[in-house]
Amino acid sequence: MKSDISIRQIFTVASFNFRGWHKNPRAIMVFVLAFVLCTLLTDKAISFAHDYGTNMQIMEAFIWTFGDANSIMISSLLLILLFADMPFFSGFTPYYLVRTKRNIWLWGQVLYVALATLIYMVFILAVTMAISMHISFIGNMWSETGAILAFSGFGAEIMLPTSLKAMILSYPYQCALHVFLLMVGYTLFLASVMLMLNIRLGRFWGVMGAFLLSIYGLLLNPEIFMQIFRLPDAVAYRANVAVGWLSPLNHATFHMHNFGYDFLPRLWMSYAIFTVMTAICLFMARRGMEKYSFAFTGTDI
Repeated sequence: MKSDISIRQIFTVASFNFRGWHKNPRAIMVFVLAFVLCTLLTDKAISFAHDYGTNMQIMEAFIWTFGDANSIMISSLLLILLFADMPFFSGFTPYYLVRTKRNIWLWGQVLYVALATLIYMVFILAVTMAISMHISFIGNMWSETGAILAFSGFGAEIMLPTSLKAMILSYPYQCALHVFLLMVGYTLFLASVMLMLNIRLGRFWGVMGAFLLSIYGLLLNPEIFMQIFRLPDAVAYRANVAVGWLSPLNHATFHMHNFGYDFLPRLWMSYAIFTVMTAICLFMARRGMEKYSFAFTGTDI
């Protein structure tokens, strides 16, 4: 009975945070910017298909756009803007804290973050599908556009991350599912780091921590990594493997994985790493919540 009550309280706390979305300028701005981001990033692939008179598979715009570490980082930072004020206080926070435990209130915030992340990622997927729908088909096979971009090298020339390895070793729906789950795993990890730092050190360090983690992942891009340390081309493969393991952002990038013939992390390893690291951050947030000092002024926080 107590567990049922606790679960209901967790869902109640989480659902309350969603009620203010339609009046929250930051939430509206995040989804508007996400729409603009998807439009800008998918324009290259769609324009290329129009120019060559070819079609696309319905998932390819999403796969090519968010199979790139830079696009993943930008989209995750937009969502972090929504979570900038974690843990989420309102005039009803004292009401919940009086009638439940701190840990129940915290898990309600965690559930909200997880559900909000899923909604945001589904929104991005839906937007990219809608934008390319007029030239797309739904069959589970790669399109002429994808084949030209990947096999001819045009993808690299127009800065479109079309992965030849992804096309050879997977199908569109399978690939899109992994791209989606990797993005969710990375964003949840980033949000958990932010929540833990917000509770333990304050909101400034939470935002700074998420930003620095993103910059760390960006700097561990294989090409940037080699330029910074002036490594010769002979060690390019080793550098690629090293940053593939060391960077959370590369763990979220589909083509930076081992599909049976190299030493990059396998997909299940990246999922496990995101799960374990997120769990550690949430455990530390829970421990920090025991000593967290709430400051109330009337019903304002």
